[in-house]
Amino acid sequence: MANQVDPATIGGAASRGAAAQGPILAAQSASMVHGDDEHSSVPATTNVAQLGPHPPFHGRTVSWVAVSIIMVGFLVGGLALILGHHGPTWWLFWIGVGVSALGILLTLATNTFEDWY
Repeated sequence: MANQVDPATIGGAASRGAAAQGPILAAQSASMVHGDDEHSSVPATTNVAQLGPHPPFHGRTVSWVAVSIIMVGFLVGGLALILGHHGPTWWLFWIGVGVSALGILLTLATNTFEDWY
């Protein structure tokens, strides 16, 4: 994963061709990233993913279960449409629809849409 505070992102060093201009310009840009300069704006040790009062994962377990039930229902219904010998297996399709409907009702009953923050 790219480091967003590399010297190439501060002061436009990449657009001026820092590698072609030698190690002096690269050292000056690196000092800006690590906070040696009084005008540096981004500390290199801040982990933005862990700021705030929320955990690093989203949703409650019951919400994940409800969405999983909906996905299983769609999968069963979709497979019922394509795996029949002489066309769709309608009884299996309607079971998939019923399982998806139960998952949607569970989603609404547990207020899953309020899990997003």
